Order: sequence, then C-alpha cells, then structure tokens
Amino acid sequence: MSAQTKTMTEGNPYILIFTFALPLMAGNVFQQLYTVVDTMIVGQALGVEALAALGSADWFNWMLLSTVQGLAQGFAVLMAQNFGAGKIEDLKHTVGNSVVLACISSVILLIASQLLAYPILRILNTPDDIIGNALLYLRIMFAGLPIVMAYNLLASIIRALGNSKTPLYAMIIAAIINIILDILFVIVFHFGIAGAGVATLIAQFISCIYCLMHMRKIDVLAVSRHHFRLQAPLVRRLMYLGTPMAMQNILISIGGMIVQSVVNGFGVVFIAGYTATNKLYGVLEIAAFSYGYAMTTYMGQNLGANNFIRIRKGTKAAVIIAVLTSFVIAAIMLIFGKNIVSLFISGTPEQIREAVDIAYLFLKILSIFLPILYIVHVFRNAVSGLGNSMFPMLSGVMEFVVRSSACFILPLFLGETGIFYGEVLAWTGADIALIIGYFMTMKKLSDRQVKK
Repeated sequence: MSAQTKTMTEGNPYILIFTFALPLMAGNVFQQLYTVVDTMIVGQALGVEALAALGSADWFNWMLLSTVQGLAQGFAVLMAQNFGAGKIEDLKHTVGNSVVLACISSVILLIASQLLAYPILRILNTPDDIIGNALLYLRIMFAGLPIVMAYNLLASIIRALGNSKTPLYAMIIAAIINIILDILFVIVFHFGIAGAGVATLIAQFISCIYCLMHMRKIDVLAVSRHHFRLQAPLVRRLMYLGTPMAMQNILISIGGMIVQSVVNGFGVVFIAGYTATNKLYGVLEIAAFSYGYAMTTYMGQNLGANNFIRIRKGTKAAVIIAVLTSFVIAAIMLIFGKNIVSLFISGTPEQIREAVDIAYLFLKILSIFLPILYIVHVFRNAVSGLGNSMFPMLSGVMEFVVRSSACFILPLFLGETGIFYGEVLAWTGADIALIIGYFMTMKKLSDRQVKK
C-alpha cells in the first residue's frame, strides 16, 4: 500500500474513522477560520450593512458551492468502491470520466449562476441599500466556480483513496493566504466587499494547485488519455451517485433561501445578527463534515470489499464519536458564544447590542440540539458511501419541506425566534429519512450478498 493511500478495510473502526477525520477537522478549522476572519473583517471594517449584504447572499452562494461539493463527493463514492475492491483500472476510468463531467458541470453552473444572481436576490426581498454589494459579491464568487469544482474534485479523489492529510495541508495554505489577502484588499487597499471575494478565490486556486501536484505522485492515479474518454454506463453510474447528492444540497439551499427571504423582512440589524451566527454554523459543523467524509470513504471501501460486519461496526463507531464530539463543541459555544458573535458586529452601541443578542440566542438553540445535526452527517454519508444516493436526496427534501414550512408557521407563535427552531426541526426531519434509509439499504445489500 502506497504511503499516499490508506485502506479502511482492516483495523479498529473507531481508530480508523477518528484518525481519518482528524486531519479533515483540522482542515475545516482552517477553512472556517478564513470564513470567520473574512466575515469579521467585513463586519468590523465595512459595518453592519456590508455584513448584512454578505448574509443576504449566503444561501444562494452556498447552494452553488454545495452543488459542486455534492457532485464531487458522489463521484468519489465509486472511486472508493473501486479502490476497496482493488480494481485499479476501473478507478482510473472513474477518475478520468469524473474530471470531464466536472468540467462540463462547472461551465453550466457558472453561466446559470451569473444569469440568476440578480433575480434571486430580488426574490429574496434583499433590501435596496445592500443589494448592490450582495450582487457584486455573488458575481465574483460565481466566476470562480470552476476553481471550486477543481478543488473539491481533487480533494474528493484523494480522500477516496484514504488520504485525509493532503486536503488538510491544502486548506492550511488557503487559510493563511486568504487571511493575508483579506487584510490587504479590504483594510489596506479598501476594495470593499469585492476584495473579500477575490481573496477567497485566489486562496482556493492555490489550494487546488497544491492538490493537483500531490495527485501526480500517486501511482494508482497515473491516468492516460483514454481514461478521459466518456463511457456511457460509467457516466450514468457517476451521475446516479452525484446528481442526487447535488440535488439534496440544492433543496436544502432553496429552503435556506426561503428562510433568508423571511429574515430579510425583519430589518438590517436582525439580518446582521442572523448572519453572524450563520457564519459560525460552519464552525459547529467542522467535525460533522469530517466524520461524514470519513464515512463515505470507510463505507465505499468496505462495500467494495463486501465486508458488511465492518460496515455495521463502523456506523456504530461513527455515531458514538460524532455525538460525543457535538457535546464538546456545544459546550464551548454556550460558554464563549456571546463573545465570539460580538466580534462580527460593529455599528452604534444600540445596533451592536441588539444584533449580538439575536446572534447569541440563535447560537444557543443550535448548540443545544447539535447532536441531531451530527447524526445527520453520519447517516447521510454512510448511506451515500453504500451507493444509495436516493435517501440522502430524500433527506434534503425533508429538510426543505420542514425548514420552509417552519419559517412561515413558527414566527406566528414564537415571533422571530421561530426562525431559529425551524432549523432544528429540519435536522430532525432529515435524521428520520436517513436512519430509515440506512437500515433499508443494509437489508437490501445483505439480501443480495446471501443470494450470491
């Protein structure tokens, strides 16, 4: 086994999943660091209105980014299965076809996002005094979608082969560059919100180059020109795995945009407070995403090896580790959260007080119910790693329906706070769909194995 790859078909599942996720957590820490610093610089240097503009664009921006992530992660499921089964030639064809599909998808998404940016902001009831900055930020971020697609695909390929350290190093490099460029572009050169967007894209491009250079050292990924020739059955399989995961993220994003349209009606200060906590949302999910990626690789490799006992043990291990981790993160946020959210907000003393109170209340609610979100990530990626992309998409439908309904219904009874509880209900709906999907998928695969 090459030092650049790692099998997860043998060894203690607790240790494998945790040690695989640990570098990803560190990478996510750096990713969230530059996201948080980006927001702090915008909020402190440019004020509440600029922070609100960033927040009003958040969900639409996340929709495109998560679509890219969903496609890349879906493609990586088949790579992990090929690698776990020792089918190296199949792995090379899967990588080559995935690269071509990623290029086509990124161009389509770039064009569509640029055409839809302004109409979507209008549909979201974005206030007139912040829509200009929001649109500028979106146009810059969407122009870099091919870069984002390249990084996510390269990182997914590397993770599928059991290597979680290289994406960590790439993210550390990106974080350092992004923070330096943020300070330079926003504070020194006064490029405004556009400077924050450009800084992020440059940092992502450099992390993409780093992953590409590393991949060239992996023997099993030494692809030739014929591996890039599209094969209809393989393309169908890749799209079957990638499209539902992308659709799941799109549905979640649309639900978020519906919520954002309601939030936008509560005024700039409420938007700023909501945005401050939304930026910490990623911090809350740091370990959850990492365990999720670990489960995709673990499940894919062990399914390729037809090892169902290890699959069940790995699921149990991941749930226990994830829930314990969520308790630790929740405790930190409950103790230090108010001080953290205050770092995002500037303005008059009254604006700051009101926005901080809104942000901390939202953060407290999310933290208390955080184990529910961590279970979502474990089971969503477990089911995806088993090759079933339909139930993860169904979980996205559940999140969409619950989140969208709650944002209109709960405020009638709970006022603005109802928006916050709607998020927790959306997680719960996703959990129900995913846990059912996991047991149904395992039964189907076990029955198929018995028949063989």
